[in-house]
Amino acid sequence: MEAYLDNAATTPVFPEVRDIMVKVMEEDFGNPSSKHTKGIAAEKYITDAKNIIADIIKCQPKEIIFTSGGTEANNMALIGTALANARWGRHIITTCIEHASVHEPLAYLERLGYEVTYLPVDCFGHLDETVLENAVRNDTILVSVMHVNNEIGAIEDIGRLCDVVKRKNKDIIFHVDAIQAYGKLKTVPKKFGSYGIDLMSVSGHKIHAPKGSGFLYVKDKTKLNPIIYGGGQQKGMRSGTENVPAIAGLGLASAMMYGNKSTSKADMLYALKERLIAGLKSVEGAVINGIDTSDIRKSAPHIVNVGFESVKSEVMLHALADKGVYVSSGSACSSNRPELSGTLKAIGVDNKLLDSSLRFSFSVMTLPEQIDYALVQVNEVLPVLRRFIKR
Repeated sequence: MEAYLDNAATTPVFPEVRDIMVKVMEEDFGNPSSKHTKGIAAEKYITDAKNIIADIIKCQPKEIIFTSGGTEANNMALIGTALANARWGRHIITTCIEHASVHEPLAYLERLGYEVTYLPVDCFGHLDETVLENAVRNDTILVSVMHVNNEIGAIEDIGRLCDVVKRKNKDIIFHVDAIQAYGKLKTVPKKFGSYGIDLMSVSGHKIHAPKGSGFLYVKDKTKLNPIIYGGGQQKGMRSGTENVPAIAGLGLASAMMYGNKSTSKADMLYALKERLIAGLKSVEGAVINGIDTSDIRKSAPHIVNVGFESVKSEVMLHALADKGVYVSSGSACSSNRPELSGTLKAIGVDNKLLDSSLRFSFSVMTLPEQIDYALVQVNEVLPVLRRFIKR
């Protein structure tokens, strides 16, 4: 048996998504900018995907810019906003637990002369609205806060945080990295608080669409400079021939994740989360990180971060992989630069657990028996590893 529990890193593509992508590649492969029938057929997939997503997030189709994924969407949002608004100010606010695809573009902007304030969070990864309010200055042009943290699953109260910022200055651009939220939680940009957010980043491969797909929601009339120049596709905001198969797959995956409202996908995921946490509570030396276990619905439905005392995370990860249980030791996007998790440090995780924590994450394709299998393997490999370490 196998238990793939690394869905916060990437998800398997839905079979239906695979099929539509194959059809586009084999039959409707025209360039969407071409004026002949093949091009028109390709362009229709883009239009259909925009309409699907616009209906889900309750926006205008023209407010969606397709990207190569969440990283590009975050780069476009942050760098594009900073460049477009530089004459008004050069101060940006974010949190200390953002994804690298937010922190790295902001580090780049700091090298260009922008000033970035990194706000602390509490032990559950939540940003205090008073802390945010006090950080807003006259020269603040942009605030970026993720909806769901990719390592511990903390859910930020985006509506309240946005209202705090907009009440001080409604012209400040509010960006949300919704990469781990889209498909699991309600993500309607105009319904976040009384004002609504201005920018929202989404990645396809977190919701059973292909890698290399994503979009940036840009509220109408938001000032944003493009960061990719060329043939002027997508009204000049993101030049380059559109990846039609991926866009078609993203549209279909979005429809599948938000369809069938009679069955709550979030409830199913929370049931898996409860099952895993209940099993981990009986594991000696296992510590749940960043989750209020008395009310797990204060965190995202699909992520559990757990520390295993006295065992390095990489050792535990490979031992579980040998048993067919696949998890991660933090953000998959940081694996090329392994270091202790800034998120776990920020929420005050004990130093002895910083290098001993793993992330388990689920999807709508995860089965309860896979959770049970993973728990069996944890209970089998952990004592063996601890005995080996003590020798």
